[in-house]
Amino acid sequence: MTFTGFTKKDFSTFQLTGLDERMAAIQDRIQPKFKQLGGELTDDLSALLGEEMFLHIARHARRKVNPPNDTWLAIANNKRGYKQHPHFQVGLFDDHVFIWLAFIYELPGKQTIAETFLKNQKTLKKIVPPEYVVSLDHLKKDAQTWADLDLEQSLQRFRDVKKAEFLIGLHISSEDPILEDGDAFYAIVKETFKTLIPVYKLAYQ
Repeated sequence: MTFTGFTKKDFSTFQLTGLDERMAAIQDRIQPKFKQLGGELTDDLSALLGEEMFLHIARHARRKVNPPNDTWLAIANNKRGYKQHPHFQVGLFDDHVFIWLAFIYELPGKQTIAETFLKNQKTLKKIVPPEYVVSLDHLKKDAQTWADLDLEQSLQRFRDVKKAEFLIGLHISSEDPILEDGDAFYAIVKETFKTLIPVYKLAYQ
């Protein structure tokens, strides 16, 4: 079975009330698509990076009352987990898909990574296209375009604030018909990740 894209029904999952109901819909509608999409992306990233990468699908295991507002797959170079490592993500909120290279607050080396990025701002500006977006908090929907971002200030915050994060990539509206074309969407995700691989590698220097 191949990945066929995301539909309006997938996005309507986040309109369901109650933890059990929404989690059942995530598991039934979205996670099988994550397995299809993520399996191919993991193989591609392993080949592009020259190291074994591993697929992780969000389980939302810590949630006991409030249903998740988004869900995602993550690809990292660690089999046991992804949150403590730079990783690639594809996920859904109710109104858009996000495609990220993610550095989140659990990352133990985030101060070192932030310093590396601060020293290499010119390089980052050459790598990242101006239409890409940046999130400083993965729990929030909003993001700034790369062109409008105060990069130095954002990276200083990422370095100095314990809960600060840095995620770079793309948002695609749930209304965009390309999401229902599995091959076309896959090509966008692969190209986004390929574009961001130099940033990923820079983080490990």
